[in-house]
Order: sequence, then C-alpha cells, then structure tokens
Amino acid sequence: MTSRIPGLDEAPPLRRRRGPRLFRRVPEAPPLPRKPTRAIGLLGGSFNPAHEGHLYVSREALKRLGLDQVWWLVSPQNPLKPRAGMAPFEDRLAYARALVDDPRIRVSDLEARLDVTYTADTLARLARLPGQRFIWLIGADNLAQLPLWRHWRRIFALAPIAVFDRAPHSSSAAAGRAASVFGHARLPEREALHLKDRPTPAWVYLHLPPHPASSTAIRAGRQDAAIRETAP
Repeated sequence: MTSRIPGLDEAPPLRRRRGPRLFRRVPEAPPLPRKPTRAIGLLGGSFNPAHEGHLYVSREALKRLGLDQVWWLVSPQNPLKPRAGMAPFEDRLAYARALVDDPRIRVSDLEARLDVTYTADTLARLARLPGQRFIWLIGADNLAQLPLWRHWRRIFALAPIAVFDRAPHSSSAAAGRAASVFGHARLPEREALHLKDRPTPAWVYLHLPPHPASSTAIRAGRQDAAIRETAP
C-alpha cells in the first residue's frame, strides 16, 4: 500500500521545457579570514613583592610555550594567605609595574576591577573574550595545593595549565591529587609549544634551572634591614 498526497498525486506530470536558463549558479563566497588568536599566559599571585624570579618565569613561558604576552594578575588578597604581612594592593601593583621592562609582560589590576577573588572566576570571565587563548601559569607548589582551591577541577576545564618546577615541591606536586586526577591530560615536556592549541584539560610540567629570588626572602631581607636601621 502506497501513501498518496492529495492534490499532488492526481496532478498531471510536468513536462520539461527547453529554454534559456533563468538562474546561474553563483560561486560560493570565500570564507572570511579568521581573526588570529593571541596566546596569553596568566601569572597570578600576591606579588608581595614582585621580583626577578617572576620575570624569569614569564620570559621562559613566552619562549617555551610560544606565547604572545604574559599578564601578571596582582591579587587584591589571596584567600589562602593571611592578611598579616601583606602590603597594600596599590603598593604591590605599583612596585610590579616599576619592575617590568619587557613590553610583552603586562601588569594588571584585572581581579580588583572585576571584584573577583578566586582563579576559577577569573578564568571564566576571561574565557568570554574573543580572539584570545589564555594559559594559566603556576609553580609546582600551587599544583600540590590545588585541591584546596575553590572549583579546582573547573580550572582545568577553563584553561590549559603550565606548571613550572619549583624546589622543593617537585615530588609533592608530581605525587599530588591534582596531578593524579588529571594525569591523562598531561603533555610531554617536549610538546610544550603545542599546549596553547590543545583542548582542555591539558597541562605540562616544565623543568627550569632554579632562580634565587623569592618574595619570602625579599621580605625577610627588608625586615632585617629595618631592624638594623632601628638598632642603637
């Protein structure tokens, strides 16, 4: 049994008539060129204070990850760090800007302007920007403590992650929960240049010769100098 469409099945067959072609095939328009995507590394932290070690890691990230820029995201207040001993945000921001002499490295007060505290929220806001690919830059110490962070699994979904070796945290970071949960998403170090093009989750561990500068040592040196100045 065949189904019939009333009005169409009873109509007489149409005869094809030869004649001039009324319509010409229009060639398809060439695709619009895609806006180039900039690869931007995000180095967040208290920068209390910023130092040469931050510059060292930033320049290595530019080179080894093939980045266009690195943004320093100066945090108004790290939720995992005490307020005691933390310099005012404006002072830390100004000091970092005075230290940077590389046009590829930009110091930003973005988190203060967006009124965000947690990295997951910052990355979620930045993910909305067109034409940018953000890569999160952290030290091995942060990888080790990452499960303490808010929405830490979501961070892996929001941006590729480059982890920089930082003694003495190498072993604890490699054996930590974050490295274990996302072990399947780890790239070999030799493929670091491809990290910016990989879908998330994706991360790479980069070994670097250690840099002697650290914020803790600088603060301790400042305190010693202040004691010497006030001593009789």
